Amino acid sequence: MKNNGSKNLILLGCIAIFIAILTSGISLFVYHDSGDIYLDRSRPGFLPDQQEIEKQNYNSDYSFSDFGGNISADELEEYINNLNEFKEKLNAIPDPFSPESLSDESLNIAK
Repeated sequence: MKNNGSKNLILLGCIAIFIAILTSGISLFVYHDSGDIYLDRSRPGFLPDQQEIEKQNYNSDYSFSDFGGNISADELEEYINNLNEFKEKLNAIPDPFSPESLSDESLNIAK
């Protein structure tokens, strides 16, 4: 008498693969058909427009271009000066692990 366990295991594996391919195909179809594929900014060619970049609000007054390029000595000096300002603010905190460090005033949270 032969054991049908191996046949059942192969059948189960084939069914699982079929279900995985079917559900992946359906999800890719919905992803493409809904238009969400065109919102994926991580793909090459789907980067934000220049107008969208200009509309972004930065928390800092100082930032480098997102497009790279060469950095001049003046830009580097300006960056180091801004970095030193932040370092001075951090070093001015007398006890960084005290409860006062998390107060609304120290975190610039308006009431």
